[in-house]
Amino acid sequence: MARASANLAAGDFVRSVWLEMKRVTWPTRDEWVGATVLTIGLVVCLGIFTYVADQFFGFLFNFVHPF
Repeated sequence: MARASANLAAGDFVRSVWLEMKRVTWPTRDEWVGATVLTIGLVVCLGIFTYVADQFFGFLFNFVHPF
């Protein structure tokens, strides 16, 4: 009997998820593309910033403590 109850609970869960997904306001293609471009741009900027900071602190460390 516990198995039938588990199947019922799983079925209720799947139905609830399906109904909730139908209520979601999905982004338009333009919103999706804009968010993707923004994300890629921010990742590239953060990568460049990290590279420049690494080079700067490497130079500073070698200036203060030469080998």
